[in-house]
Amino acid sequence: MKKSVVAFSTLAILSSTFVSPALASTYTVKSGDTLSKIAQKHNTTVKDLKLLNNLKTDLLKINQKLITPNSKTTTTTTAKPASVSVEKTKKTTYTIVSGDTLTRIANKHNLTLAELKKLNNLKSDRIYAGAKLIVSSSTTTTTIDLPSSSKPSNVTSPPKLSGTYVVVKGDTLSKISKKTNLTVADLKSINSLKSDLIRIGQKLKLVKSANTDSTDQSNEKVDAPHSGNKVDTLVSEAKKLIGSPYSWAGASPSGFDCSGFIYYTFKKAGYKVSRLSSSTYYDMGKKVTSPKSGDLIFFATGSNRAVVSHMGIYLGDGQFIHASSSKGIEINTVSNSYFKSRIIGYRSL
Repeated sequence: MKKSVVAFSTLAILSSTFVSPALASTYTVKSGDTLSKIAQKHNTTVKDLKLLNNLKTDLLKINQKLITPNSKTTTTTTAKPASVSVEKTKKTTYTIVSGDTLTRIANKHNLTLAELKKLNNLKSDRIYAGAKLIVSSSTTTTTIDLPSSSKPSNVTSPPKLSGTYVVVKGDTLSKISKKTNLTVADLKSINSLKSDLIRIGQKLKLVKSANTDSTDQSNEKVDAPHSGNKVDTLVSEAKKLIGSPYSWAGASPSGFDCSGFIYYTFKKAGYKVSRLSSSTYYDMGKKVTSPKSGDLIFFATGSNRAVVSHMGIYLGDGQFIHASSSKGIEINTVSNSYFKSRIIGYRSL
């Protein structure tokens, strides 16, 4: 009987927050704080803050303690230019229904029984209807070069590898792309991947087969939006959405988050683009030093000012349009006191 209680408690904890103690900290509410301000400081959303702290309303008290998530950041010290690598882990869950077994659940999600138990730290095969299991866990790594006055000018990129690559523990598509000198878009296109999820032991092809249609490009590749009418269409579609509400993970006029707004607007303007995170869009894009209308602008709105966590569409004349967590789709200026100090840079897709 005691073992059953322990197993159920473990699953209950996983289903309620999915935040490890190592990835959480506490924040003491100060005068003038709101959930929206605290969420922006800690690179999270109001919805997640309320979920983590079991809050039913947005009301806060001074000196109240809140649980806040942390990003795991590692800094590598090398010869100039130095860089900062930031890893974010995303987990997908499954709610157990009557009649389920671990074996059935593992098969549904292309996992082995051992992998499923390891993901959930299960010691036995006993499960309970209504509890939640983690069925996938992926880590996205963003590497940002820090300013340097002496960048090497004669660095030669290694040739692209041929054959296959076997996924090992700790791998992400971003890490594999650096090892193989392929882009994430190339890896997903070659292997017909619809998401960034990969599993240990999975074999990835590193070259496109001879009978693959050369026009079969990954949805992540987007024509640069600097062709007159296309830019006008993009900006027009974006402005039509002004006033639409903010919704975490939203990608429709009923609610947008920042990257969902980009995905929806580009699709409406006739571009071929995948639904990705703001940091992945940043990695995909080409660096822009003189931004034009239609380029993307990126920000670090969390506590770590080296981590991309927000984005919008640059409109020109120092203005951009984005999905604000407090006001929904709106236009702001890059000279705004909040955003000016948080700009990471500009990219074109």
